[in-house]
Amino acid sequence: MSIEFTHTTNIHYPNLSVRQRIPCSRLAVVLSHPIQYHIPWIKGLTDRKVKIKIFYTWSQSENGSYFDEGFGRQIKWDIPLLEGYEYQFVKNTAKKPGTHHFFGIMNPTLNEEIEAWAPDYVMIHGWNFYSHLNCILHFHKKTPIIFAGDSTLLNETNFIRKLARRIFLKWVYQHVDFACYAGAHNKNYFIKHGLNRSQLKYLPHSVDTQLFSEPDEEYGKSADAWRNELGIPRDHLVVLYAGKLIPVKNPGFLLKLASACTELPITFLIVGNGSLEEDLKKEAQHLGNVKFLDFQNQQQMPIIYRMGDVFILPSISETWGLCISEAMACGRPVMVSELVGCAIDMVEEYKTGISFNLDDTEKCIAFIKKLSENKMLSKEMGEYAKSRMEGFSADHKTDKLYNLLNSLEINQPLQ
Repeated sequence: MSIEFTHTTNIHYPNLSVRQRIPCSRLAVVLSHPIQYHIPWIKGLTDRKVKIKIFYTWSQSENGSYFDEGFGRQIKWDIPLLEGYEYQFVKNTAKKPGTHHFFGIMNPTLNEEIEAWAPDYVMIHGWNFYSHLNCILHFHKKTPIIFAGDSTLLNETNFIRKLARRIFLKWVYQHVDFACYAGAHNKNYFIKHGLNRSQLKYLPHSVDTQLFSEPDEEYGKSADAWRNELGIPRDHLVVLYAGKLIPVKNPGFLLKLASACTELPITFLIVGNGSLEEDLKKEAQHLGNVKFLDFQNQQQMPIIYRMGDVFILPSISETWGLCISEAMACGRPVMVSELVGCAIDMVEEYKTGISFNLDDTEKCIAFIKKLSENKMLSKEMGEYAKSRMEGFSADHKTDKLYNLLNSLEINQPLQ
């Protein structure tokens, strides 16, 4: 089965002389390393006979294990990430390899290896690694580029720095043909940096909703047993945070809430590791309503989310927040900082949860108190949150990308 594209818009390539219909079924995708959120749609396109190949640029992650700077520990996912699709790891020659800095991804042969596979389109995730930006520049006006990223304008501050960044990013995005936006804030970001609306294609972030939603009853029993092991009273409402314990995630916000809720039947559960772990545990020593758990791998996360009655993400900067999608897929209402990119797209006030200003702890406390007084409300909101995830499922994203590939119209250089 082939996919055809009609090339008709005004993107100019060298030596273009006629408009033509060219069957296109070869999509090269540039990603730093295997990430659990991407695998379902990659396999979904493969199952639909799209010829897709993933070029992983952080070759040091090839054995499935890598050091995560945020968690401060070695990570090896316990779900298969390299099955059911074509891929290759491109040698990364960076002196300090990793995804935590621009020069951590340097692949001298990346462009050559992509060209050898002869793709019709190149989809590049992120520009903020040396090789990814170089790849964008290399294929500009050679092979149509689909860019994917989820940046927002939510945390712009210093005027001079903002202006310099705006000029630089407008230059970067002059070299892409289409950009996939995940939500409203991300769309505004692309428009602000010079892309026109005809170049923007909606491609929502997604999670494997089936993995998190079923078997619900079995997961629930395991969650209840785990809560009991931790000594959490049965009548307590549990406010859950699961993620990296680092400044940008702002997990200390939970301790502020915990301090204000010491007389209420509420427990705050913090799951994860990171640079703030020691300080958080020290600060929580005088609080009897805070519990900690270490980092948990993917197979445990459907249980972890069910240990909470409500999930909170108090980040001071977050482009999207896929943990919100996972929590909602598990049937949990959410509390999301307004500085988290997904808040505007996924939070319906007092239906799926609340969004909040980080200075407004009173709103958070009032919401938590309301849920603790009415457990049925928490359940109803969780069920509605789960239903909202139909538009953010892996199958939905596969459909969107498949349809996108079939509808893209661009000018293609003659062979």
